[in-house]
Amino acid sequence: MTFANGMVVREPIVDIDDAARRLVYSAVGGMSTHYNASMQVFSEGDGRCRLVWIIDLLPHALALTVSALVEQATDVMKKTLEA
Repeated sequence: MTFANGMVVREPIVDIDDAARRLVYSAVGGMSTHYNASMQVFSEGDGRCRLVWIIDLLPHALALTVSALVEQATDVMKKTLEA
């Protein structure tokens, strides 16, 4: 994965569950000592859905950096899906 700030991190897929509409991946390299994340899509009815993105990482000091990257990514996903 290449981020908007130029940082590159390998993110191997751990599991894909099509029935649950869930993707689990980890991150290898970069600054974290532990990184595991999942994305799951839930139906909200009327053609709407909700994406839940959970990230577990260490050290906690990276939380603000990762949070900013997540905000950028969710903005891009929202614009792309609404187009």
